[in-house]
Amino acid sequence: MTKIIGLTGGIGSGKTTIAKHFASLGIPVYIADDEAKKLMDNSEIIAKLQAVFGEEIIENKKIDRKALAQIVFQNPKKLKILNSIIHPAVKKHFTDWLSTYKNHPIIIKEAAILFESGSYKDCDSIITVTSPLEERVNRVMKRDNASRESILDRINNQWTDEQRISKSDYVIINISVNEALKQAEEILKKLNNS
Repeated sequence: MTKIIGLTGGIGSGKTTIAKHFASLGIPVYIADDEAKKLMDNSEIIAKLQAVFGEEIIENKKIDRKALAQIVFQNPKKLKILNSIIHPAVKKHFTDWLSTYKNHPIIIKEAAILFESGSYKDCDSIITVTSPLEERVNRVMKRDNASRESILDRINNQWTDEQRISKSDYVIINISVNEALKQAEEILKKLNNS
């Protein structure tokens, strides 16, 4: 039976780098955030989001993600509503995706909010990627051309590293990418032998 390995970490921790490394080793990887973004182009989801958040999040009949992010990352109640619309769609998509890879011994499900969404319950093991706060902020500022303040808003809306680590089976400390990739490979050996 396929083992579902959850891979999580806060924004800018390097979890996507680790996920890509696992994929380069031939392991199927599902990146929940990417799939959620694609699902936001679904007309049914657009209609639901527009009904809740209004016209200001629509641009050229698509979701203006920046406008939506500004609304939800400053209002935990609205973030909860957004998640209640997106998470069931992602969960269904993941189940369909998983059926394609049922002959693989291990698959990786990468999700920033694996715990907050409750999808950790579907995982056999969980890996958390951590990185120092300043490094995370700097990475995201470069990557997303975002302000420090907006990044800290997002970080404050996610679980802390301590919370994630307390519920994880493995932890990758990402200070040096090469070291983090070595840690990932060590974890993979353990997973293959368990």
